[in-house]
Amino acid sequence: MATEVAVGEAMEVNTGAEEAAGETKKQAEPHKLERKWTFWFDKPKQGAAWGTTLRKVYTFDTVEEFWCLYDQVFKPSKLPANADFHMFKAGVEPKWEDPECANGGKWTITSSRKGGLDTMWLETLMALIGEQFDEADEICGVVASARQRQDKLALWTKTATNEAAQMGIGRKWKEIIDVTDKITYSFHDDSRRERSAKARYNV
Repeated sequence: MATEVAVGEAMEVNTGAEEAAGETKKQAEPHKLERKWTFWFDKPKQGAAWGTTLRKVYTFDTVEEFWCLYDQVFKPSKLPANADFHMFKAGVEPKWEDPECANGGKWTITSSRKGGLDTMWLETLMALIGEQFDEADEICGVVASARQRQDKLALWTKTATNEAAQMGIGRKWKEIIDVTDKITYSFHDDSRRERSAKARYNV
């Protein structure tokens, strides 16, 4: 039953994204982005192997497609409980095993404020597609996770050991999402070994 629900939710997300993108294509002269991005949907199930419930939903490369997809489908407040939205560079899977992510890590921020995740998610998406990070090539993508107690946003990067690049990204991200609290960076390698990976960097 849980599997049927998860599959149904993934199909709804896919259908909504296709309809939204279809409306966009009717408009003339779209504004091209610097690179292509892909939206993903995931609703992990207890007992399922990590990554097996992840579904690619839609790849886009125009401003117009982005806004249609975001407005109609990809707002975290529309997520079912315990589900995730991802936006990653096209060709990069939001998995530790992907070659682009394998040696990386992530900056993480939590929010218990209702609606806070929507705001931070949108600001982050706009910064990514608008190429606002100096270290843009270091960034793999971002994950929004809707949880009962605390929502979470994680910015994935490529080279965890490049401390200068990660600190630059962390500081810029805090500025973009207008956060004053400390945020932490963890290595994917640490997360593989232990459930609560220790923070390697803080800003």
